[in-house]
Amino acid sequence: MSKLRIAVLGAGANGASIGADLTRTGHDVTLIEQWPEHVRAMRERGAKIVMPEETITVPVRVHDLCEVATFTEPFDVVLLLVKAYDSRWAAELIRPYVAPDGMVVGVQNGMSVDEIAAAVGRERTMGCVIEITSMMFEPGIVERHSPKDRSWFAVGSAFEETAGREAEIADLLREVGTVEVVDDILSAKWMKLVSNSTTLVTTAILGIPMIEAAAIPEMRRLMLRSGQEALQVGVAAGYRVLPIFGLAPAEVSDESTVVETLLDTLLGGFVLPSSRTTILQDWLKGRHSEVDDINGRVVALGRRHGVDTPANAAVVELAHRIERHEIEPGRDNLAALLELAPDPGVSVVD
Repeated sequence: MSKLRIAVLGAGANGASIGADLTRTGHDVTLIEQWPEHVRAMRERGAKIVMPEETITVPVRVHDLCEVATFTEPFDVVLLLVKAYDSRWAAELIRPYVAPDGMVVGVQNGMSVDEIAAAVGRERTMGCVIEITSMMFEPGIVERHSPKDRSWFAVGSAFEETAGREAEIADLLREVGTVEVVDDILSAKWMKLVSNSTTLVTTAILGIPMIEAAAIPEMRRLMLRSGQEALQVGVAAGYRVLPIFGLAPAEVSDESTVVETLLDTLLGGFVLPSSRTTILQDWLKGRHSEVDDINGRVVALGRRHGVDTPANAAVVELAHRIERHEIEPGRDNLAALLELAPDPGVSVVD
């Protein structure tokens, strides 16, 4: 049997790490990336993955985005690791190069399954949740804070057309981390969005690493409020409360403690004291972030289902001000967050 032809579309920090792991375990992998300097660095020196216990350099096959039009052989599996807001155009870009029975897997934040399916077809779409902590500021060099034993994925079919094919993707991703096959991938993805709503944009607004931000009592309470709103919105929208990050069902049986359990699990096993969220990395690089696909989606869906989301709305407002360059990420922004969304558990005395 011939090897599967695998493409990693979006070879940033997480994509390069996954591509390197799959390459060095013998898979036929092509990385596709839009940052020219990063493509050039990986071509010349390989993908360098710096982890807490080891550093590896893996020679990889990598192409610039503009070279996709030169491809002549279809891919059996495409792992999509672009930003959530880039999902539709990226899926459309790769659609002509996906085998008729191939699959495109959104290994990314956000609720992108329907957008991918609209481009490549339900029969070629598989859902996925990812938890890898990594950073990249220099072309060709990834700081991966959660190596294989601390990386986690969930894989599941969102459509009956791909039911029963989950193991094909799960087996691949087990070369990269722990993988669970789930029967409700959309609920699992929403649970990851709950975690992301708690941590990613909130801590980025303060301009400091996640662990440092969560150690500030007022900030931790705001983070938990943001996540709890996301959980309530998800329940109202029909998503199930499911365990992620390797937790057991009993650990998420109490909706009043789920968000804190997710936060403490994340801080205790997946991030380092220096880990900056993808949102903060984007802002430091002058890029647009996924705020509208995370906290913004909570606000929009909450409005549709009659659930108030003041903490998420405050996070979105401050994030948009940062992206308009009206303010900079920094600790002083905590006061602005609390002014926009006062903590109901704190009394204000004149």
